[in-house]
Amino acid sequence: MSEKPLMRRMLIRAIAAMALLLAGSLAAAQAPAITGIAWEDWSDRAFVRASAEKRLVLLDLGAVWCHWCHVMEETTYRDPGVVALIRRHYVPVRVDQDSRPDLSNRYEDYGWPATIIFDSDGKELVKFAGYIPPGRMRALLEAVVADPTPGPSVRPEAPMSPPSGGSLSPGLRKELVALLLQRYDREHGGWGFSKKYLDWDSIEYCLLLARGGDRDAERMAKETLARARKLIDPVWGGLYQYSDRGDWDHPHFEKLLQFQAEGMRAYAQAYALWRDPEDLKAARDILRFVRVFLRSPDGAYYVSQDADLVAGEHSGEYYALDDAGRRRRGIPRVDAHLYARENAWMAHALVTLHAVNGDDETLREALVSARWILANRALPGGGFRHDASDPAGPYLGDTVAAGRAFLSLYAATGDRAWLARAAEAADFMGRPFFIDGTPGLVSAVSRGRFAPPRPQRDENVMAARFANLLFHYTGNPAHRRLAIRAMEFLAVPEVAQKFTTASVLLVDREIS
Repeated sequence: MSEKPLMRRMLIRAIAAMALLLAGSLAAAQAPAITGIAWEDWSDRAFVRASAEKRLVLLDLGAVWCHWCHVMEETTYRDPGVVALIRRHYVPVRVDQDSRPDLSNRYEDYGWPATIIFDSDGKELVKFAGYIPPGRMRALLEAVVADPTPGPSVRPEAPMSPPSGGSLSPGLRKELVALLLQRYDREHGGWGFSKKYLDWDSIEYCLLLARGGDRDAERMAKETLARARKLIDPVWGGLYQYSDRGDWDHPHFEKLLQFQAEGMRAYAQAYALWRDPEDLKAARDILRFVRVFLRSPDGAYYVSQDADLVAGEHSGEYYALDDAGRRRRGIPRVDAHLYARENAWMAHALVTLHAVNGDDETLREALVSARWILANRALPGGGFRHDASDPAGPYLGDTVAAGRAFLSLYAATGDRAWLARAAEAADFMGRPFFIDGTPGLVSAVSRGRFAPPRPQRDENVMAARFANLLFHYTGNPAHRRLAIRAMEFLAVPEVAQKFTTASVLLVDREIS
């Protein structure tokens, strides 16, 4: 055989082999990655699949803005051993807690990320708070497969026995006041000793006492408001969520709309009492951030700005830059969902600020937000959706927040249409959020088998305060009964004693 035909055949084979290699590479590129986790949404379907495939259900409940959620995604959920165990034994479910108030309320004590494992019948087996590193996660996943029975992190819910009349007993009231004082950090200010944040309910309660001449309450409020100014971004404005290490100097940089609204409201209330220009400046600095970064083109408000510029990387160096330096590197992601609850929080806060500074633009912004809620989230009968559509709603928080915002707009404008809308919201609350034998109002209408809704303290505080104030405007005894219903839950000692006690003390004082 001549040399040339042999070389030609070798070249043809090489080209064919290369073609096969390229085809295989292209197919691999087009095929779904086999190393990732195929997360599902929270639904009954996940449990049906778990039952059919003899799997457990893993719920990763996090937040768009959460630094440690990002870290866990980049480390734990990319670990080959963790991925393999999940793919073999679990139905993985991931939920943004801001989008599902029912789940958020149920597992809020576990912080974000929260990790909950269920059996296929929906029974909780383990619950963990915060970041879980890969090695510990592998051990956890293996242990639950080996012994799928509830662990020590899962305790049966004790039956609640609310006191008759829906009010605090004198002994419990005295205990809650003592706890409020005991939990105050007299060295650094603020309530609590590990994480520092602006506790707006405790501030409001202390302001109320300070008006009556309580000097200790005045001191606590002034100290906390002054030191919490360290959580206000000196460049863009806006209130960071909290600082760790027991002081105010180590902030986590996420900026949640709720913290902007309630922080702005707290500083405005303080300015109304003491006329300290630093308090008014703090409120305006928070609003400055909201207007630039969290206000949508149509005047509604987004949910949050992320803690991280790059997911999972601490952003202290970034936030030390000036405006130009930050913008050259980019802007942390904004969660552009538009929820009724968050918009109502902001509308109420804007009305509070307008009441102390007389700025008509602030009131106009509140009206725009409230009208957006009515135009885009209203339900028949006076209630409100959370998002454009809700998988398990409606949720209590959206309707009670909207009713409170409408009532504050009535107080600011005298327009009785806002009073009527507030009353309609209260009437809606009085129908679907009751469960016979359960005190208070539950967080969602859905009665699904898995993690059914239950009462949540902050929502019942808001419901009681809103309904009680509304009763004083309308004289409608149904509104008074609604407030008492919420208070029945709050007066349960185990509920009232939770950190912090000021919110329950506020309700008790207003209702009684």
